[in-house]
Amino acid sequence: MSGETLTSSEYIKHHLQNLTYGHLPDGSWGFAHSAEQAKEMGFWAINVDTLAISFVLGALFLIIFGRTAKKASAGAPSGLQNFVEWIVEFVDTSVRGSFTARNDMVAPLALTIFAWVLLMNLMDLLPIDYLPFVAHAVGVPFLKVVPTTDPNATFGMSIGVFVLVVYYSIKMKGVGGFVGELTLQPFGKFGLPANLFLEGVNLIAKPISLALRLFGNMYAGEMIFILIALMGASWVSATFGSSLLFGSQIVLSLGWAIFHILIVTLQAFIFMTLTIVYLDMAHQEHH
Repeated sequence: MSGETLTSSEYIKHHLQNLTYGHLPDGSWGFAHSAEQAKEMGFWAINVDTLAISFVLGALFLIIFGRTAKKASAGAPSGLQNFVEWIVEFVDTSVRGSFTARNDMVAPLALTIFAWVLLMNLMDLLPIDYLPFVAHAVGVPFLKVVPTTDPNATFGMSIGVFVLVVYYSIKMKGVGGFVGELTLQPFGKFGLPANLFLEGVNLIAKPISLALRLFGNMYAGEMIFILIALMGASWVSATFGSSLLFGSQIVLSLGWAIFHILIVTLQAFIFMTLTIVYLDMAHQEHH
């Protein structure tokens, strides 16, 4: 992509590197031009590509759904209106089946999570070199186009869900009830240390598992696409073996992309469903 020959290792590292902005070793602020520079920037470095693509996809979701809602008619609906109504009905059914309390915020939150995560996951189906090539042509050294392959994004969303879970746990049960669940369940007041340890681990595990499940599956899928793309480099040698390998790349790319449609949709559904379940648990007296 840089006009130079890259080894397989360099190609993989290039595709796994975010466009990172932060404090450079020379004391200035700017974009990292290597993975080593990005690591030296520390905690306050910003993955600009993750933020930008997430924002664009979130805005796209709001614009499409907002305009469709305004133009919705009782007559013969358009294809887009049918699609949006199907998603809304699907999310509404999921909320009714998993959330037993009453909270007008849960359904819109579930819809936002499902649509937003699905859009971010679907970026993985774009040819892996296209957008990075365009970015490099305009002087951008790195570009990761799948925000959910960045743990910062998945942990950001899961921490947001975790904050809501804690908030509604305290709101519905009071501070005493929330603390009581952490310290008095399941062994009663005489098992307080064990209760606190078990319930504390259970509470903290929710955002961690939520984030790592989405990140792990999407990162693994991206890695497979990268490895399949490496097979295309053999085409330059113009031998029978390289031609066969290139043909295999096309077949594998298509097959994995078709299978990956299921994965990206399933991961969005799981993230949404677990959010609904965690919020339902927060509204219950005991869990």
